Amino acid sequence: MKPILLVIALIVPVMVNAKPASQIAWTPGMLQKVKQGDLNKGKELAATCTACHGEKGEGVKADIQGDETIPAIPALAGQMATYTYKQLRDYVNGDRVNDAMTPLAKGLSEQDAADLAAWYASLKPLGNKQSSGREFARAEKMVTQGDGKRILPPCSVCHGGKGEGEKMDIPALAGQQADYFVNTLMAYKSG
Repeated sequence: MKPILLVIALIVPVMVNAKPASQIAWTPGMLQKVKQGDLNKGKELAATCTACHGEKGEGVKADIQGDETIPAIPALAGQMATYTYKQLRDYVNGDRVNDAMTPLAKGLSEQDAADLAAWYASLKPLGNKQSSGREFARAEKMVTQGDGKRILPPCSVCHGGKGEGEKMDIPALAGQQADYFVNTLMAYKSG
């Protein structure tokens, strides 16, 4: 009896403060909207995005120019349309915050977000330069085997065997800017 009370005492505070990670509800209508995103309209809208995300949706590697630090900007090319749409709507809903992206996303209608998502999904992800043999071997092990010591499942379980993304809300990792990827992992780690 006491172990059950302990479990309840630990879980209840978490449940009271819990909220969904996103306000996006994947209804059949919402999925249809994203699926029918207009590529031509998306390409037109993406002209605004190219200053940061690149002409081909390749993103930007972090850099230091003079006294200024340029942050890594994610690659969008080849990203699943449902994932990109969700991220844009999460900026609007406040579930994701970024000083540059939040006001831009708030200026998009749901249809604009679907069109942009369709456009970026239609682009071929750009390959990344391969790391050194040792780094590559470590990364490959994480992708295929995970890390039992840290209780981490293989990346491929959720993100696909080739990093192509899975289902609706799990992003593609293939072609992503390495700096952005590392920064994102560190942000998840720190909460």
